[in-house]
Formats: sequence, structure tokens, C-alpha cells
Amino acid sequence: MRPADVHIDDLAEPRFSAEARQMLAAMAEIAPACTLQPDELMALAVRQTEASGRRMDDFGDEAFREPLEILCRSLREEAGLAEHGRVVWHVQLVNQLVGRLRLQDLLTRHPEIHDVEIERPIIIAGLPRTGTTHLHNLLSADPALRPLPYWEACEPVPPPGEEGTIEPRVQRVAASLELVHTALPYLKRMFDLTPTYSHEEGGLLALTFASTHLEIQAMLPSYRDWYLGTDQTFAYEYLRTALKAITWQRPGGRWVLKAPQHLEQLGPLMHAFPDATVVVTHRDPVAVTASLTTMLCYGLRMTTSPIDPHAVGRYWKDRAATYMERCLRDRDLVPKEQSIDVLFHEFMADDIAMVERIYQVAEQPFTDGTRQAMREYMAEHPRGRHGRVDYRLADIGLELAERRRALAPYVERFGIPEERVRER
Repeated sequence: MRPADVHIDDLAEPRFSAEARQMLAAMAEIAPACTLQPDELMALAVRQTEASGRRMDDFGDEAFREPLEILCRSLREEAGLAEHGRVVWHVQLVNQLVGRLRLQDLLTRHPEIHDVEIERPIIIAGLPRTGTTHLHNLLSADPALRPLPYWEACEPVPPPGEEGTIEPRVQRVAASLELVHTALPYLKRMFDLTPTYSHEEGGLLALTFASTHLEIQAMLPSYRDWYLGTDQTFAYEYLRTALKAITWQRPGGRWVLKAPQHLEQLGPLMHAFPDATVVVTHRDPVAVTASLTTMLCYGLRMTTSPIDPHAVGRYWKDRAATYMERCLRDRDLVPKEQSIDVLFHEFMADDIAMVERIYQVAEQPFTDGTRQAMREYMAEHPRGRHGRVDYRLADIGLELAERRRALAPYVERFGIPEERVRER
């Protein structure tokens, strides 16, 4: 039976388990040794590759330096990081820099990777909580399509000596997830991460340090302003190169991709993938804002202290609105014959029928085997199996009527029905 719904009532003052408190205290002890200075992080990344068997010091295109510097400054000065949060970010940034080094090393040794074609990917663009994960998982169940599993999103290129195997990377990602779920036991109810499941390519975009995959982990106003004010084409070109390298290492079928930031980056997305089929998902934006902001506020306990849920609400109501405004602005940049808008209520009413419509637009065969694979996936992974969260706008300081007015243009443009949203 599905666990009962929960209302997260400790957003401002997190209550951790004894195991989580012990883990966070151990992290806090090593915080003084953890730097958030770009040059020091890069030097550490180089030393880490040297320790793994082959020194690498070429980070590739220099475009990543500006967002890395702005991100680090925003983390030091604006994010309000807890001591354990400093450790989380230090480790993450070093790992991402190591990822760049490994990818560039592979490209240098095998320039033929640049000749790999990424043809006609199917790309899901939509905010979290709009059905993107369920849709992505259904498409990923099709043996004819090629998803990006979580372990590969985290480590697209293995360290020397692990070529041709995936198990060490799966084990490392599993260990990292265990720490996350210890601190965030309700995360599975909102976003179910598993090492071998299909995942978003935000981790690949984060290798450029230009990605909302980073912004969702802390309050970063200066970094947000840089990101929104900068042409992100360079990041999407890097994503395409990373996918070429992954394909060269582990060939597969037609790519199926998904990331929320595509919704506000349709121009760069189509520049990098001009022959893509783009699936744009939509749901009542007030319901989306309530659940998204609650999820991100809950996640901040992994990095931030103190946490002000109302400040998080103000930050993310505006960011969520920006996603939608840019979607309204740029939706027509995707050719009609290469795109489809998916309304959440229609998808939930008959998910397989909606997938068939997507396949028609994508000119992808939908066979009896495809249908069976998707049904088997749903039987083994029923939606909501970990339980659900009771979202309330008042928890994050938002007002229902105000959000309805502010987001009305998006609702009207796509004909989205209202859902019941609990205010208190």
C-alpha cells in the first residue's frame, strides 16, 4: 500500500534523524578545509586526476570560467551556506571540474568523437511537477530509445582503468544518494532518484557551470542574474559534445532527453539540436509553483542554514514565472511539425495514448513491444509508490489569488485548467 501523505511542517527549522545529525556534524568538521575559490578548486581537480593515474590539466573551452567565478562568489557571499553545505558544494564543484578534465582528455585522445551524429533527439521541456519525470521514464522504457541514466549524468567519462565498465560509477552514485536520502527522507516522494534510472542532462550542462541544476541547490541571486542575462548557446553546444562522447563510449538508439531549463532556453536548445522533437509539458502553474518551491525549500536543508521559507517562496515564484514567460516568448522558435504541447490532465487521463501522439510527431515507431515495455515499467514502478506530499502555499508565503493573476497569461496561452491548490 502507498504510504500516507505527509505535510512537511519543519521547512524553517529542519528536524533531522540522529543518523543525519551525525553525518552533517562530521561534514561540518571538515568544512574549514573546503575551498570555494575557483583557482583552488581547479588545482584540486587536476591533482585528483593525477592521483587516479593520469594527470589532466586541460579544461577545454574557457567559457566556463566566468560562470564558475560568479557561482563561487554567490555561494560565498549570498547563499547562507551551512558548514555542511560548504562541504557539499566543494565536493560537487571539484567533481564537475574533474568531469570537464576527463571529457576534454577523451576528446583530445579521440578527435573522431566530434564526427558522431546526435540525430533527431526527443527532448522534454517542462517545469518539474508537470509530468516530465513520468513521461521521461515511459519513453526511456522503450528499448529503441536511448536515455541518460543517473550514473552517466554524474560521471559521463570514467577515470583511467574503468573504461568499459559501469559498475564502479553506479556504486559511487548510489553511495552519494544514500547520504542525500539520509538528510532528505521525503525527497523520493517528490523526485525519485535511482542510480540506474533515466535522468536529466542538467548534470552535463553543469559541467559548463551554466545550469539551473546548480541554482536549485542554493539561493544565488547574482548567479541567477548572470544566467538569465547571458546567451546560453555555448552551454548547449557543450551538451551536444558531451552527448557525442557518451554515444561514442556506449552506443545506443535515438536519444530521449529531459531538463526543466530547456523551457526557458528554447533558442539555444534548437541551435544545438535543430532536428529535435520537443515535447513541452504544461500544468496549472500555481500548483506547479507550490510543489516546486516546497521541494526546493526542503532540499535547502542539505546546504543552507538558517532557512527562510518565505524568502524561498519569493525567489522561486519569480523564477518559476520567468520560465513560463520565456516559454511564452520563445515557444514558436520550435517548428510546429517538430513539437507538441502536453497538458498534464490529458497525460494523466491516458498516458500511453499521449505517448503514441508524441511518437507520431517524432515519427518514431510505436510497436506492440513498445507498449508492452511501458506497461511493464508502470507495473514495476507505480506512480506515487513512496507516498505524496501535501503542499500548501502559506508554508512558502504565497497567496493563491495573487499567483492566479500573475500567471494568467501562461494559463490562457496554453488552455491549462485550474487545479485545486491548498492555500493553508
